Amino acid sequence: MKPIQSILALIAIVFVSLISGCSGGGDEESTVQLALSDTYDNVRAGAHLIMSYDAATNSFTGTVKNTTTGTLTRVRVEIHLSNGVELGPTPPVDLAPGETRPIVLQATGTGFDKWTAHPEVGGSTA
Repeated sequence: MKPIQSILALIAIVFVSLISGCSGGGDEESTVQLALSDTYDNVRAGAHLIMSYDAATNSFTGTVKNTTTGTLTRVRVEIHLSNGVELGPTPPVDLAPGETRPIVLQATGTGFDKWTAHPEVGGSTA
C-alpha cells in the first residue's frame, strides 16, 4: 500500500471508530454531579429528562419526554451514584412525538451523596 493510501486508511478507521462509539445521543454520560436535593433537567438527543431523588422512598423519580417531531427509538434512562452504583438502564421504549413517560429507579446500596443521570436514545443496550 502506498504511504498516502495508508494515511487515508488510518484516517478512515479513526473516523469510523469515533462515529460508531456514539450512542445516538452525544456524550455517553454527564460529568455534572448533583447533590441529593438537586433536580436533573436536560434535553439530550430530543429526550427531555427531569429526575430528582426522593429520600423517603430511596428512589429517583421523574419523566422523559420526546421533544421532537419524530419517534425516538429505544429511549432509556440511567443514573450513576457517587458510590459507583449504576441504576438502570430502564427498559427501552419508543416515544412518539410529544409523548411523556414516568421514570422510577430504586436506589441500591448506601453511602452516596451525589448522582448524575442521562437519557440514551437509539443504539443497543448490550
